[in-house]
Amino acid sequence: MKILLTLWIILFSTLLIPIHEAKTIDPYKVLGVERNASQREIQKAFHKLSLQYHPDKNKNKGAQEKFAEINNAYDILSDEEKRKNYDTYGDEKGNPGFDAGRPGEHDQYTYFTGGGPGQNQFKGGPGGSQSFSFSFGGPSGPSSFDFDMSDILSGFFGRGSKDGGQFGGFSGSTRSHSGPKDGGQFGGFSGSTRFQSQPRSSPKSIKVINSQVFGKEIADQGMTWILLSYVPSLKGNQYYESVIEEAASSLQGALKVGSINCETESSLCKDLDINPRRTPRVFVYSYRTSGKGSLVEYSGDMVAKNLKTFCQDHLPRFSKRVNLDHFEFSSGTVEKMPRLLLLSTKRNTPAIWRVLSGLYHKSFIFYDAEVYDVSDQKVKKLGVDALPSIVGWLSNGEKHVLRAGISVKDLESAVHDLSKLLDSFAKKNKKTVSNKAGNAETDSPEKQIPLLTGLNFDALCGEETPVCIMGAFRSSRGREKLESVMSTVSKKSLSRQQNSVSGSKNSLSYVLLDANRQSSFLHAFEKSGFKSSDTFLVAYKPRKRRFAAFTGEMTAEEVERFISSVFSGDIQFTNSGQQPTVK
Repeated sequence: MKILLTLWIILFSTLLIPIHEAKTIDPYKVLGVERNASQREIQKAFHKLSLQYHPDKNKNKGAQEKFAEINNAYDILSDEEKRKNYDTYGDEKGNPGFDAGRPGEHDQYTYFTGGGPGQNQFKGGPGGSQSFSFSFGGPSGPSSFDFDMSDILSGFFGRGSKDGGQFGGFSGSTRSHSGPKDGGQFGGFSGSTRFQSQPRSSPKSIKVINSQVFGKEIADQGMTWILLSYVPSLKGNQYYESVIEEAASSLQGALKVGSINCETESSLCKDLDINPRRTPRVFVYSYRTSGKGSLVEYSGDMVAKNLKTFCQDHLPRFSKRVNLDHFEFSSGTVEKMPRLLLLSTKRNTPAIWRVLSGLYHKSFIFYDAEVYDVSDQKVKKLGVDALPSIVGWLSNGEKHVLRAGISVKDLESAVHDLSKLLDSFAKKNKKTVSNKAGNAETDSPEKQIPLLTGLNFDALCGEETPVCIMGAFRSSRGREKLESVMSTVSKKSLSRQQNSVSGSKNSLSYVLLDANRQSSFLHAFEKSGFKSSDTFLVAYKPRKRRFAAFTGEMTAEEVERFISSVFSGDIQFTNSGQQPTVK
């Protein structure tokens, strides 16, 4: 027994000697921050050092090693639990003791496992260093102690079944990805080194994106996203994540953040054409150029300020900037969708309004105008007494001042608050449309067909409308005739599939067009602009920019026959000479 005891003491002496030689790598010193530093201070220090030592920019000897050290330090201090463990034990995993080894290899340790049922470990340092930290336990769980010899012996021998300390049965296994599975054994002790490297998981604020999430939450949903594409083996993943988080934090409510692991989601990356490169890639899912979302890659410096500016520039642009001198105020105007107008003193469309226009672009037509004060006659005409304000028009033309004197605390809360306001207005409009449908037979024809203008063109005859039937006129008499005929035809069972908010694959949209005012628009279809006709019809397919014209007798029967041919595909369409534009 004495011989065995002596053997154990010699073994522990051998293990403990290197502890005093190991150097503790202090993450606070690595980043150059105080121990009470805020997360913002830690993040700033990390960004500054990462830019300085990033391997792609710093080719000096030791820069890559320093960059890895900086990333490991930030990995500890940016995680609340790891930081707490480090502050308490000197180890981010919560194991009391010392941490040592070469920079960038803090996740490689030597493990020795106690033979009892408790899940306790002895952990040694990586990279050839011989530092160790110990914890003991048994059925009741792990227990730890300071590195004092009397404590070690007491914990190992003297606590018996109470603390689960065990004598004998001390075992371990050595595992290396490039070496033999099992090490040699001496008596009841077997040992070897297991090197493991676990990839850092994405921060909680960065949503993991797969094909299902992309289809349901991102594609054409109206919200702007920052998307990080990467593979776990790439360098700099953590740095990119931190920059993205910082840029997104100041735009909360305006965009969301996601990451795509192109190793596990290879099919999604292939579909999106975001094949991995030597470094991670950053994209913004943008609605800047069209009604549908698309990925735009960010290629600037990986700095939070620059990325934030890029994201702001790619917020949705569904709201049209208008001049109140030319804006149509008539309550008698009938639209397919309700209209919203923001009045503010901003020179450009406010970010909040751009965000809302993206989220609700399928439910409302958005406008915004710059005004100077409420004493402006045009503002008074709208019934507004404070700025900024939102004025809305239901589909039947009924005007409502939705809110005046809007107060904004922050972007996120403002978007949330105004979303409730728009939801309520959308419900009111739905009820109005429903009541109108029930009384359709008593509606006057004059209020059935809207007049096409530059402001409502996208909503009435934009790319989401399969076919737009335009009744063009050059005189008031011609307008009255077309209104009557088109109103009658639109109510027929054949052509009731009009374009609506819910939409229909084969839907038609009916509008009136002032041929005198919109002559340049008509020239896109025909050089003469149909000048010989006082009334005529143009069937226009916005997506393909093709048209077909009818200049015959404007009777309900003839017009219905023409529309029937359009609807069935029996009529030939011609390519328009250029992109039509409406004033």
